[in-house]
Amino acid sequence: MGSGHLSWLSTVGLKKLIKGVKYMCGIAGLIHRGKSSNVGSELQGMLQALKHRGEDSTGYALYGDTDGKNFIMRFKVGENVGEGSSSIMEDVSVYDERKKIVDQYLAEMGAKVLKEERTLPYSLRYEISYDKKDLLDFSQKIESIPGVEILSMGKSLEVIKDLGNAKAVCDRYSLDKLVGTHAIGHARMATESGVDIKSAHPFWGYPFSDVSVVHNGQLTNYWNNRRQLENKGMRFMSECDSELIAVYIAQKMREGASLEEGMKDSLSGLDGVFTYFVATKDSLGMAKDTMAAKPLVLYESDDLVAMGSEEIAIRSVLPQEIDTYDPFDGEVKVWQI
Repeated sequence: MGSGHLSWLSTVGLKKLIKGVKYMCGIAGLIHRGKSSNVGSELQGMLQALKHRGEDSTGYALYGDTDGKNFIMRFKVGENVGEGSSSIMEDVSVYDERKKIVDQYLAEMGAKVLKEERTLPYSLRYEISYDKKDLLDFSQKIESIPGVEILSMGKSLEVIKDLGNAKAVCDRYSLDKLVGTHAIGHARMATESGVDIKSAHPFWGYPFSDVSVVHNGQLTNYWNNRRQLENKGMRFMSECDSELIAVYIAQKMREGASLEEGMKDSLSGLDGVFTYFVATKDSLGMAKDTMAAKPLVLYESDDLVAMGSEEIAIRSVLPQEIDTYDPFDGEVKVWQI
C-alpha cells in the first residue's frame, strides 16, 4: 500500500489493517449428509468462535428445508447505518418507495409474491412463484432500482448478512431456529472496502439459483477478471474481491461446467492467496490455492463435514475428541447432501 493511501486511515483503521494482516477474516461451513439439522444455530456457534478474526460484519448462507417449488428472494432496499457503518443515513420513506417499485417490477415480470417478511426497514424476504429458470433478466430488472440489491435467490438458499458479530446478526434475524442440510458463513474484518452490507460475505453467485460463496484471502487479478465478466453481462455490487469468486463460479456453471469443474478452473484462472467455500442447493465445495497461504481445518465423517479457518470453529459443534486435517495446496473437494 502506497503512502498516498495512508492519509485517510484513522488510528482505529490502521490498527484494523495491521491486525487484519494476521487474521484476515474467518470462514466456516458444514454439510449434513442424509439428514437435516439446526444449521442456523450450528453456524452461529462456528462463526462466533471466529469473531476474533473480525466482527465488523457477519454473513450466513443457509440452505433450509423447503418443498423446492418457489423461489426465496432475500434483498435489501438500503444499508444498516448503525455504529461503525460507512453508509449514508436515509429516511425509511426512501426504503418504502424502493420496495413499492420492486413490487411493481415483480408484477410486470409475472412473479407472484406468496409471502412477505420485512425483518428490518432495509431488509426483506419474499417467497415468489416464478416459472423461469434463468434469473439474469429478472435480477437485472430488480437491481436497476437504485439502492436495491438481491442478496440471494434460490429454492432453498437464504443469504443473511449485516453489521456486527455472529450472535448479533443471528439474534437480529432469528436464524437460530432455521433447519436445513448445509450452510457457509463469514466473519469479516474490513481492511480495504467499506463497513456495509454490500461488502459483507457471503456473496450470491449471481444470477445462478442457490449458489453462494465465502472467501478468505486476496486476489491479485481482480480487475482483469471483473472486466471480462462484466463484458459477458455479469454484475458486481461491490469492489470486494471475494464477490469475483461468486460471479466467476456462477459464469462457469452457466457455461455448462459442474461445480467441481468450475472450482478446479479457478485455481488457474484466479491469482492470489485464497481459501473459499461454494455451496449449491445440494452440495458444498472447498478450494485452496496452490500456495496454501490461508488456513483451513477440516473434519469429515460419513454423515457430517465441518470446516473453518481454525479448529475452534469445528469444536463449537463437535466438542468431543475428533480427528481434523489441513487440506493440501491446490486441493478442491465437493460433498453432496
